[in-house]
Amino acid sequence: MTTGARRRMGVEERREQLIGVALELFSHRSPEDVSIDEIAEAAGISRPLVYHYFPGKQQLYEAALRRAADELSARFVEPHEGPLGARLLRVMERFFDFVDDHGPGFSALMRGGPATGSRSRTGALIDGVRQAAYDQILAHLGVPDPPPRLTLVVRSWISLAETTALLWLDGRQVPRAELERQLVHDFAALAAVSATYDEQMAGVVRRMLADEPENGMFAELVARLMELPQPVRCA
Repeated sequence: MTTGARRRMGVEERREQLIGVALELFSHRSPEDVSIDEIAEAAGISRPLVYHYFPGKQQLYEAALRRAADELSARFVEPHEGPLGARLLRVMERFFDFVDDHGPGFSALMRGGPATGSRSRTGALIDGVRQAAYDQILAHLGVPDPPPRLTLVVRSWISLAETTALLWLDGRQVPRAELERQLVHDFAALAAVSATYDEQMAGVVRRMLADEPENGMFAELVARLMELPQPVRCA
């Protein structure tokens, strides 16, 4: 990602350019493997000029993480139209778009950053992403004051999506499209199991299913379960 011929930029414009360059480099390689010299070269400026805008690579890295966190949070924003299963699938497709495009950077964001001193700051960033995702899911469910079991379901599902994405990046052995659908089914399964223990959750699940078409995502899960082979009984 280069700028070609150098041109004079304002302070904020140059900072934004450096953050974009750093995010691009951190998205394809581990932050520890990216040097200030490489960032300067990609931005088309000198190494000392990078330090003029950022005290060091750690500060630039954290600024890039903030931008990545904001972008990731935006992936969970979805219009409240149509069946819930279809909405969740679109969210998962955008989520995996981000994961696909920012592999090492996504891993660093989720694992809290490369430097021990930055753990609390990067931890706050990812907590913000998780809270944004949580708030969006509750808004789609139409439950502003969630019962305890629903909180457990939604937060557990968000954690599952993170872990699934991190494991998928390590080899990409399962087709991405299958994982996106599987995670939507995982949400339905977690909610359904919780509904068997709690009447409030049962009401949430009933509302989830009420607007689902016969060929919707949740109906697909039921169909897949019905197609499981029967165990062979011994005589």
